[in-house]
Amino acid sequence: MKSPTLQTVIIAVVFAIIAYIVTFAVPASSILVASLVFVSAFIAPLLAGNASATPSSSTTNTASVSDEDVRTLYVGNLPYRANETSVRELFSAHGSVHSVRLMKDKHTGKRRGFGFVEMASNDLDKAIAALNDTEFQQRTLKVREAKERPERTEDNNED
Repeated sequence: MKSPTLQTVIIAVVFAIIAYIVTFAVPASSILVASLVFVSAFIAPLLAGNASATPSSSTTNTASVSDEDVRTLYVGNLPYRANETSVRELFSAHGSVHSVRLMKDKHTGKRRGFGFVEMASNDLDKAIAALNDTEFQQRTLKVREAKERPERTEDNNED
C-alpha cells in the first residue's frame, strides 16, 4: 500500500476541520458530518492526484526519479525475523531505496524468507556487489536482479 502524499493529507485535514466546524454550527448534524467524511475519503486522493503531474518520490529520496529509473532486486535467504525497516536500512547504505516488500504466506501470515527491494537503477549493481553472499542477522543473503514474473492466465491452470 502506498503512503498518502502530502497533498492528500492536507486535503483530508481540511475536510476534517470543516466537519469539526459543522458539528458545532449545526445541531444534530451527525449524518451530515458522516457524509462529509465519507465523501472526503474519495475526493481527497482524486484532488491530490490531479494537482500533481509529477510522480511522487519516496520519503527517503531527495531527487525525483521516474519509473524507468527504478529496478527491482530479489533478496533471498532473509531471516524470518527481518522486517521491512531493517532491510530498507541495509540497502539504503548502498543506494536509493524506493520500496521494500517482504513476502508472507497467505494462509499463515508468516514471512517466507525472501522479498523484493526497488532501487534506483544506477545503484543496483553496487548493492548486488556489496550485499550478495553477505551475512545479515545470521543468514547469508542471495541478492540479484529480479526476473519479470510471467503473467498469470487461465490457460496456465489448464492441463
